[in-house]
Amino acid sequence: MLINKAFKYRIYPTKEQENYFSNVFGCVRFIYNKMLSDKIDYYKETGLMLQNTPAQYKSDFPWLKSVDSLALSNAQLNLQKAFSNFLKYKNIGFPKFKSKKRIGAKYTTNNHGNTIKLSADNKYICLPKIKYVKIKLHRQLPNKWQIKSATITRTKSGKYYISILCEYDEQLPVMKINLENSIGLDYSSHDFYVDNFGNKANYPKFYRLAQDKLAREQRKLSKMKLHSNNFEKQKIKIARLSEKVSNCRLDFLHKLSTQLSNKYDVVFVENINMQCM
Repeated sequence: MLINKAFKYRIYPTKEQENYFSNVFGCVRFIYNKMLSDKIDYYKETGLMLQNTPAQYKSDFPWLKSVDSLALSNAQLNLQKAFSNFLKYKNIGFPKFKSKKRIGAKYTTNNHGNTIKLSADNKYICLPKIKYVKIKLHRQLPNKWQIKSATITRTKSGKYYISILCEYDEQLPVMKINLENSIGLDYSSHDFYVDNFGNKANYPKFYRLAQDKLAREQRKLSKMKLHSNNFEKQKIKIARLSEKVSNCRLDFLHKLSTQLSNKYDVVFVENINMQCM
């Protein structure tokens, strides 16, 4: 049975590699928006989906040739899926254009011809067009696992991460489920959840703990000259504080979900539509 599993690592690109990543992020965003604009115009005229590809735009925009072509192809696949969903569920509206100001930036490339691989000392990872980038490999990849794709992400705080999707063949054992060893979770706005035994999750409320510090740093930002050096530095400082809150939440959720899955065979969760509340 083929199983896919993703691993996320921190990478440390050089200044030259950072410039290349910025170019790829910009090109992926541009080709997505350009193809989406043409699809919308074509749909308004014919009511059908335009079958366009990134290759059709490289003659008019030759700088698209300088970046990884697989990154552009993955942008095309994402757009095609989004537009297909629009045709299937027209009440959701047209797919949204990608904005430079939205959280972070990322692109996905595929391992075609062993172009994505780790160095012998596991300190660098080879990527298409850019070759070896320094990586913090805190968890080793098994030798028999095949790398399928990699997603490079830049956060608003300026950090770079890579998510490596691996595929491996393994026969999963048949699990015997004991329904008596189960727990039910009921949603709680104040405590995150309350189980059927009356126990609460005791969510630490990380944002509330960091709210005063965030407000103080945001007040400093409001008094600075727009787009000055100090303004940009303060923006990164605030982004790092927000990122820390987000990481604390994820850490809490991962530990809590692992604890529940290891202790119980079945976990029942309340099916509730939060948007209607």
